[in-house]
Amino acid sequence: MKLSQVKALLPTINQVVFKLENGVVVPEHFHITEVGMVTKHFIDCGGTIRNEKTVNFQLWNANDIEHRLTPTKLLHIIRLSEEKLGMDDVDIEVEYQTQTIGKYDLGFDGKHFILLAKQTACLATDSCGIPQEKQRVNLAEIAIPTVCKPGGGCC
Repeated sequence: MKLSQVKALLPTINQVVFKLENGVVVPEHFHITEVGMVTKHFIDCGGTIRNEKTVNFQLWNANDIEHRLTPTKLLHIIRLSEEKLGMDDVDIEVEYQTQTIGKYDLGFDGKHFILLAKQTACLATDSCGIPQEKQRVNLAEIAIPTVCKPGGGCC
């Protein structure tokens, strides 16, 4: 989800709720302790230099259980971040502490923001030696000779 999409959604919701894909809700007294523009400049295993930009939200729970982040307040934080940091309209990545700090993509289910699991992947599959996935064949569709003769290839 891009930053512009979050900004467009915030005026349409009554409360800011984040949920994990498994349905676990981030405690409603969470804070967004950081909003930032993250630039990753790296080289993949195939030797290609890449640049990646994301907007980062860091969620954090404190012991102030009366705290609630309103949609209006989050929109204000985003606008201030855009103004001060010159943020681009790029995808949002959310950091949230479970057993360790997890990084999530962001989705929306019509009511709640959903923290979507991210997956690692090779960006240079054509040059780093990963074998192509074998083509799956439906054995029922293979023509099988009805008579087997020596040298006929069926035995």
